[in-house]
Amino acid sequence: MNHPVQASGLARLTALQLRDALASGEVSAVAATRHFLDVTRRRDPELGAFISVEPEAALARAEQLDRGFRDSGPVGSLHGMPLAFKDLVDVAGMRTTFGSRTAVDAPPADEDDPLAAAVHSAGGISLGKTTVPELGLPCHSENLISPGARNPLDPERTAGGSTGGGAAAVAAGMLPFAPGTDGGGSIRIPAAACGLVGLKPGRGTVPTDRQEDSVRNLSVSGPLARTAVDAALLYDAMLGGPRGEGRSLPRAQRAEPDRLRIGYSTASPFTPDLEITLARPALDALTRAAAALERDGHEVTEADLDYAPGYHEDFRTVWTAALTEAPLPGDAERLLGPLAAYFLELARGDTPDRLAGSVDRLTHWAADARRQLAAHDVVLTPVLAFAPPLIGTFTSLPPAEDYELQCRFTPYTSMVNVMGLPAVSVPVLRDAEGLSWSVQAIGRPGTEGHLLALAARLEHLLG
Repeated sequence: MNHPVQASGLARLTALQLRDALASGEVSAVAATRHFLDVTRRRDPELGAFISVEPEAALARAEQLDRGFRDSGPVGSLHGMPLAFKDLVDVAGMRTTFGSRTAVDAPPADEDDPLAAAVHSAGGISLGKTTVPELGLPCHSENLISPGARNPLDPERTAGGSTGGGAAAVAAGMLPFAPGTDGGGSIRIPAAACGLVGLKPGRGTVPTDRQEDSVRNLSVSGPLARTAVDAALLYDAMLGGPRGEGRSLPRAQRAEPDRLRIGYSTASPFTPDLEITLARPALDALTRAAAALERDGHEVTEADLDYAPGYHEDFRTVWTAALTEAPLPGDAERLLGPLAAYFLELARGDTPDRLAGSVDRLTHWAADARRQLAAHDVVLTPVLAFAPPLIGTFTSLPPAEDYELQCRFTPYTSMVNVMGLPAVSVPVLRDAEGLSWSVQAIGRPGTEGHLLALAARLEHLLG
């Protein structure tokens, strides 16, 4: 096998370029794996992106793929691509801790989670597990068992969450891209914080996700990457198929979305219960993206959105209810951190009638919100209301204040999970401090590929 691409040149490749080099034999899976393990060894002590790294298992998998390549060519669309799952997803042979002392001594998983199995069958190589907040609940990635995930753009600040470790790893060059999960913004928030593209697919779109069409089914799986095309490459593999091939990558590569009716809005369902104040760069990013798309020929207008009241409390009730069904040990309260313990207490205090009422009201809320958004092909909003806070900001607060600050920091993400719609976070500008500011593009059901094409077009327009 010929390998003309030197290891020093791998850092300059996009994920798609690396995939093509691996598929053609220009780069071996072992060489790619060693490169990203080396970057991780150098960068992770500062950034805390990984809870655990498994170099021996990763290299063994890479050697296996290289042997297979010599016999029959690339395994699939991600042949030899290093990546890492967040530590909420089972990977065979690796411990899943959920970022919690309740599972820190759990035995290694016997088999892959269905999502991990799909990505591995496409040829992916898991380097380890990335950092998450406890039980994946907060919008940052700090926990009590490992260093918190720090933002490569400013290591004093959070990388966001709950896929914060994955976002930090991708932004710092430790990974070419990363699969994530998103139950209230957990892909889009860290993507925006770290200057990445992050896709939240619609409910039930990814085959390995839960398919139930309910506001209680909030979490979906999606990609984080440095470009829209790279995100499309990983997303198509997550969708599965004989070789992990799909429709999103060709659309993103063309970066020519149809002429769209695009609305933009700063309305948040958390008001009037919470005061939402947007930092100037958040507004500037929204204005800049809208203006660029209007110049590009799209019909762009302000969206007249009037969300029904009661979202804040009903979302909290539904969001925390899953804790009562989680396989927590009997002494969980003693082991959980303050926020998770607070959420568990609230969830146990909610009666079945209260939960049913919240589910019913959120279901009606979501139907009304979808109806309003349907006046547009795409609706643009900010992702973050203000800059990623310093490490320790959230965890230093009493739990109720911690949660309220998280809602004020991310007032536009959880609503999309409740509606079940797809959305993509796209970087738009850098401020004077070097921090990235993004917009969220919310689409209609089944438009994930179109959203990635729109994201690629925005990259081109704002380049």
